[in-house]
Amino acid sequence: MQFVHAIFIATVVLEWMPMMIESSSTKKLLWLAALYTAASLLHFTHNAEFLDAYPNLPTWISRGGVYVSWICVAAVGVIGYALLRAGREAAGLVVLGIYACLGFDGLLHYQRAPFTAHTLAMNATILFEVATAAVLLGAVTCRAMRRFTKTPA
Repeated sequence: MQFVHAIFIATVVLEWMPMMIESSSTKKLLWLAALYTAASLLHFTHNAEFLDAYPNLPTWISRGGVYVSWICVAAVGVIGYALLRAGREAAGLVVLGIYACLGFDGLLHYQRAPFTAHTLAMNATILFEVATAAVLLGAVTCRAMRRFTKTPA
């Protein structure tokens, strides 16, 4: 079943990737970052509000700690976008890439317990966050490759 879900996510990402490759302007990166930020907030909020329902999480994780963690993660995205807008494109893209990579941390839930041990809402918020992070990472990578690779003359 996990394999089927992974194939579904990969298919969705690959279907949207051509559009994301062509959508590399700063404004479009902002929209992708905003979509990932919203997905991340949804997952972190669900995690915080239903903390006791998530299987095998360490007892030291608190509701407030989850929200503080989200603020720290979101700050990375804000810094990346600010760098990009300030004309520091290389630094901004690197930081936005790191921000997108943080979206894959939700998959660590499946290290603690199998996919089937999580509720539909848990899986949906985790996978939505991961999918939006993957699309953002793809767009950042494509923009960086186009901007910083030179074609031979």
